[in-house]
Amino acid sequence: MLVLEAKLKGKQSQYNSLDEVIRTALFIRNKALRHWMDNKNVGKNDLQKLCAVLAKEFDFADKLNSMARKASADRAWFAIKRFYDNCKTNNPGKKGFPRFKKRGNSVEYKTSGWKLSADKKYITFTDGFNAGRFKLIGTRDLSFYPIKKIKRVRIVKRADGYYCQVCVDVERKDEHQQNGKQLGIDVGLEFFYTDSDGNTVENPRLLRKSEKALKRKQRKVSKCKKRSSNRHKVVKKLAKKHLKVSRQRKDFAVKTARALVQSSDLVVYEDLLVLNMVKNHHLAKSISDASWSLFTDWVDYYAKVFDTWAIAVSPHYTSLDCSVCGTRVKKSLSTRTHKCHECGTVMHRDHNAAKQILAKGLKNTVGHTEINASGQNDLCLGGETPLNKLAG
Repeated sequence: MLVLEAKLKGKQSQYNSLDEVIRTALFIRNKALRHWMDNKNVGKNDLQKLCAVLAKEFDFADKLNSMARKASADRAWFAIKRFYDNCKTNNPGKKGFPRFKKRGNSVEYKTSGWKLSADKKYITFTDGFNAGRFKLIGTRDLSFYPIKKIKRVRIVKRADGYYCQVCVDVERKDEHQQNGKQLGIDVGLEFFYTDSDGNTVENPRLLRKSEKALKRKQRKVSKCKKRSSNRHKVVKKLAKKHLKVSRQRKDFAVKTARALVQSSDLVVYEDLLVLNMVKNHHLAKSISDASWSLFTDWVDYYAKVFDTWAIAVSPHYTSLDCSVCGTRVKKSLSTRTHKCHECGTVMHRDHNAAKQILAKGLKNTVGHTEINASGQNDLCLGGETPLNKLAG
């Protein structure tokens, strides 16, 4: 599934209509969640049936396209199902009990409620809110894909405007020249990653570089009177700055992952549980800024595109075990050099870890549950939100 994104260009009155559509979709989602909380043995079909009841009860809900209503109910069910799955697998910590959302930023149509122009450069939303016709501004040409292949159309509101994401049911495949190269990579904070050949990629530290400007804009927000027009303008500028940092981070992750996968036949990385790592308040900001999970998601995606291997292995003791003799050498986080007292090996800590990660990957290549060879993510081209991340 490809997700192609373009910006929507229209009038302010049309944008106001889109805001109503998004609010209505959020209303349906929260109502579906309340119905599940108040009744026993509620399933996905029950939430789908609730959409028709809400359409009869509320005029504004009836204006929303029927498939968009069901897609909003599906979002509630995805959150419920994720909670059930976490309970069944007995995941440690909080199980992610579904919550009501105060603000929404997207609505999803399926195969109706929208219409593309003949040249596929304009889109018209045809439900009861009469948002009208918008021009699609972007670098992705939809004329290559037949209408039947378009399964969903999503409207996303961001700080700098409204975007349309078109989900196309096609598989992306690119040619890859086999070279027999196998790499293990160790992600970190000193370097973004170090591979088993000793090569490093510098950590861009994009949030740190923009932190001064972000703090200055945040101070302006704090000085403005609440609910004033000036505060609204300054908040919008702050949101745009955060959005820019987010896009810079994604752009770096995408390009780095593509170059890495394209240059090798096998990439092995650590299956890190970043959610637990950010509990360290001394390193949380730097870890979040590095965006390791985003990077590995794109590594998996490009492994699928180029038909290569990407394997996630357990991170246990990769930084401590010697990559030459296997001796466990205890060291603190501040110790950046690996020195083995058994075989005398001396190398950078991250280089040793990368070699150890590669060895783990090669050992577990056949018939092991840690294999993630083809990547299971449907990621956006020109957007921020993968399909499998939007639910809830």
